[in-house]
Amino acid sequence: MGLGDAVDGRVFHVKLPGHDAMARRVDEHLVPTRIMLPRRVVGRPLRQVAKRLLMALIVLAATVLIVWVDRSGYHDNADESVDLLDAVYYSTVTLSTTGYGDITPYSDTARLINVVLVTPLRVLFLIILVGTTLEVLTERTREDFRLNRWRTNLRDHTVVVGFGTKGRSAIQTLCATGLKKEQIVIVDPASKVIEAANAEGYVGVVGDATRSEVLLRAELQKARQIIIATQRDDTAVLVALTARQLNRGAKIVAAVREEENAPLLRQSGADAVITSASAAGRLLGLSVLSPSAGTVMEDLIQQGSGLDLVERPVIKAEVGKSVRETEDLVVSVLRGHRLLGYDDPAASPLQLTDRLITIVRVSETPPLNTPRQQGV
Repeated sequence: MGLGDAVDGRVFHVKLPGHDAMARRVDEHLVPTRIMLPRRVVGRPLRQVAKRLLMALIVLAATVLIVWVDRSGYHDNADESVDLLDAVYYSTVTLSTTGYGDITPYSDTARLINVVLVTPLRVLFLIILVGTTLEVLTERTREDFRLNRWRTNLRDHTVVVGFGTKGRSAIQTLCATGLKKEQIVIVDPASKVIEAANAEGYVGVVGDATRSEVLLRAELQKARQIIIATQRDDTAVLVALTARQLNRGAKIVAAVREEENAPLLRQSGADAVITSASAAGRLLGLSVLSPSAGTVMEDLIQQGSGLDLVERPVIKAEVGKSVRETEDLVVSVLRGHRLLGYDDPAASPLQLTDRLITIVRVSETPPLNTPRQQGV
């Protein structure tokens, strides 16, 4: 799809911003696709190798010391005596299991020490070296196992396309309502962005979200909700089209910069469209007219502190009552596909199938998936 896009027989023209940071940073169509799971906290690879090398040198030094102290019990086929260099040489070939046989323990004490001390040190030395090799070889197997287990257990999760300012803010709001980090998958074309997401505990998919195979790697077909927070409006449209093709039942919420692109995004399959530039401008204007009102609005859209907006179903005790008779402060009533204001005569009496948009204090906000907030 180009700048002029046809959806359901209607032609829309997407207005593009003049500059786009993400477009300058990375070419989305050239980015290889891969899934990046949050890594366990481990030491740096070079530090781990240096640590194991130091352990191996300590084992070698201990073996040299043992042989040197009991050098009179060893026999050198070359010159009959064992000096410090011979002790180092014997320890090296012994720990590496080479064993040329030119220096051998012949006294009972030397042989007993070899059995009791040198042999365990040899085994420890091999474990250190072989363990390092096995760790490198099994890293890919471990990662594949974690990836398969993640795919198997992932259900009804949230896919967030774009981990910029909008995407991060959306995730913070979801987490404030009780959503676990394990239930969030981030898709972004920049590997450094996904690495940053991994560092915060999120699973990330590196790739172009307008491509079906990338969204399938994020298990989008099993997702419950999708957040599109890309930097470009045309990219958001393509992502919405692709996502709706893969998942007909998921709730799709998207952000656009230009308000005139919102209808196209809705036609592409988005259930809700937020115009980021206009929303910020309205909040600025409201703050100028009434700073207190602006503060209240900012508090309402910031989950987890002060007042929160909550969507919940009508409980049986509220059926048949008017909006003003409920315990919570009701702002709107969602009846089917109609959103009724609290002062709309049609909003009362309340029906069992209605959903209420209410304002509650954070201390009163029920956890996610409780009867009051089920389905949000």
